[in-house]
Amino acid sequence: MKITLSFEETISGDVSIMVDALRASTSITVALNNFKKVIPCFTPEEALELQERIGGVVAGERNGKQIEGFDIGNTPVGILNYESDEDTLILTTTNGTRILESMNSKVLVGSLVNAESVAKASCRLANDHIDVVMAGVKGKFAIEDYLAAGEILYQICESLDEYELSEYAKTAIMASRDYDALTEAFMNSRTSKRLIELGNIKDVEFSCQKNITENVAIFKNNELKLYI
Repeated sequence: MKITLSFEETISGDVSIMVDALRASTSITVALNNFKKVIPCFTPEEALELQERIGGVVAGERNGKQIEGFDIGNTPVGILNYESDEDTLILTTTNGTRILESMNSKVLVGSLVNAESVAKASCRLANDHIDVVMAGVKGKFAIEDYLAAGEILYQICESLDEYELSEYAKTAIMASRDYDALTEAFMNSRTSKRLIELGNIKDVEFSCQKNITENVAIFKNNELKLYI
């Protein structure tokens, strides 16, 4: 099995794992506790138009802030605790939902909170190539995505007997092995500092927990549902 790490665009036509640790991947993962599906939209206008047509809860952010007129922001803690009779979450974010649009492979959503589960799911689903794709922030590298990807890559390797691992992927695994150092880097990243300034420290703390859920989202027909 070929295992690689990429930035923004996947290099696999087989299985890709989208990683936007702060916060889209984490929000999508925990949303499946309360919603049957998550529909990503690429603009706020598209999200609101879709809500008008099909109902659902509309969630999202731009530059870390909840979008005006939306039910909730892109907040894993808020989404996890959100009470609604609706079974659909419509989500638009600055980075993660944008990355999903360009993937032409079987796509799973990964983060620190489901690293082990998404790794195992990718191994079951893949034929010959798993690519872990970091979303970054507006075209720039984000250390939190790199560290979350490292944990996912480590778990993939633990699940396989034979694999070919790219050197880029190897460095991410090495960087993620010291959890205390990972947590410190995660909490002090550029994205984290921005979110903390906006009053979202609980989201940051929640998102840097490892392997606390078995939820894995798979992207099919423009919808994210639980991979079973």
